Amino acid sequence: MSTTLALNLVRPSGTRAQTVTVTQAVIAGWTGRDRDAMEKHIVELEALGVARPAATPMYYRVSASRLTTSSSIECSGEASSGEVEFLLLQSGGLLWVGVGSDHTDRELETQGVAISKQICDKPMSADLWCFDDVADHWDRLRLHASIIEDGERRTYQDGPVTTMLDPLALIAGWRAGASTLPEGTVMFCGTLAAKGGIRPAGRFEFALEDPVLGRTLTHGYDIEALPIAG
Repeated sequence: MSTTLALNLVRPSGTRAQTVTVTQAVIAGWTGRDRDAMEKHIVELEALGVARPAATPMYYRVSASRLTTSSSIECSGEASSGEVEFLLLQSGGLLWVGVGSDHTDRELETQGVAISKQICDKPMSADLWCFDDVADHWDRLRLHASIIEDGERRTYQDGPVTTMLDPLALIAGWRAGASTLPEGTVMFCGTLAAKGGIRPAGRFEFALEDPVLGRTLTHGYDIEALPIAG
């Protein structure tokens, strides 16, 4: 199912408000460049009951209607949490870069990763940069996430985008060597380790920083836990 998003396409020459129809969404998982570190993380998750991925990277399809620029989402129960990721959007013949949260139900994750991702909305920034404008300094970009926990803002994730595979490598891995996404496609591209462990919070805030051009993409959202009637 497609969805329509009101976005701001940002270039050094100016910003254009654009309504974009997204027809498919992809979540790329297990995208780490450091294979040894990724294997360690896989083993840690296995100990928690999360099945080992069949391949790395893995590409999970979710409904495009899960994408949202809203400042709040609703989730069943209190076992879900966010994770910051850079994302790619193919629109108007160009590749755009944004930042989002692959919000995931952690209890369902032990039963099946694909369903745990499909069950939750995927918040994302309304502002996006053209990939062409950051391609020459891509490795300088940095991801950051914070949570509100016990009334305090705490750093939850922080690190360079180089922790994950290069965007064009991720596209090629999903599309058998292709260099572009299909028009109207969004791809989330992997995340960083959580400081203090993966855990839920009532609010999740995240950013993609470009120190070369001196700008930052940001978004944040509140999480309302809906009761589960047993």
